[in-house]
Amino acid sequence: MEELRWIARDDLASDLEHPLLVVAFRGLFDASGSATTAVEWLAGMMDSNMVGEIDPETFFDFTQERPVIRFDGDDNRRLTWPQNQVMLARTAEGSRDLLMVSGVEPHLRWRTFAEALTEVALTTGVETVVTLGAMVGMTPHTRPLAVTGSSTNAELADRLGLDRPSYQGPTGLVGVLHDTLDRAGTPVISLRVSVPHYVPDTPNPKATRALLRWFEQVSGINTDYADMDGPAADWQRQVDKAVSGDTELMQYVQRLEEQSDQSEDLMPSGDDLAAELQAFLREQDRGPDEGVPGSG
Repeated sequence: MEELRWIARDDLASDLEHPLLVVAFRGLFDASGSATTAVEWLAGMMDSNMVGEIDPETFFDFTQERPVIRFDGDDNRRLTWPQNQVMLARTAEGSRDLLMVSGVEPHLRWRTFAEALTEVALTTGVETVVTLGAMVGMTPHTRPLAVTGSSTNAELADRLGLDRPSYQGPTGLVGVLHDTLDRAGTPVISLRVSVPHYVPDTPNPKATRALLRWFEQVSGINTDYADMDGPAADWQRQVDKAVSGDTELMQYVQRLEEQSDQSEDLMPSGDDLAAELQAFLREQDRGPDEGVPGSG
């Protein structure tokens, strides 16, 4: 596919250790930038490098997502186009390698764009894809921000205790991507964090931390999410201060707290999720007629 440009493609599939692809896009389903920030956090904390990119030319309306001119460190003008880069982080021996895409949701040709990402997964031998998202919701800022996990793969959803998607209606690129990956036979997991609707636009490290925590639980890949404890606490104190100055808003948050305290967790216990995912993938490789570990 000509839209997908490989920078370091040679022997990627044979050389990677049980690779996983994590994806997030800036746009409607990235409230406060929480999802894309989570992927960028992973790329920054790991020794990652770019191995490919998707040419933006045919996917964007540049009157809506304009290229940007900046001066670099040598005072030279540089033009930057909307980017969807494929990053690779190799982990310690015996651990899963990680491919990452943190970019901008395109405006045009979603089917072709999803096919390009599916080609990334197939070319590199990706075993699982995890999409991260953030949506405004009714979770109060004073409580752990709720994360919902789901999979369109019925067996995988049952194995990990995740939801099956029940939404019907207009969708975004992530919905198109899930459908394309499903048809290609690549298991997909969706993790979505609920961002308080009364503070949806400012950066939200608490939401990013919640996504990183659950991504680590599902994938078994270390995310160092605890390093965001300080920024998350600072964010909550700032929102506390803003809310305390508005009596009606403070009463509203108290009602949300009562509702939150009565609701059940949206994600299952994370202790064994990564092990269950690995077992599921091994069984998929083995096939239905070859049994399961320990059956003989």
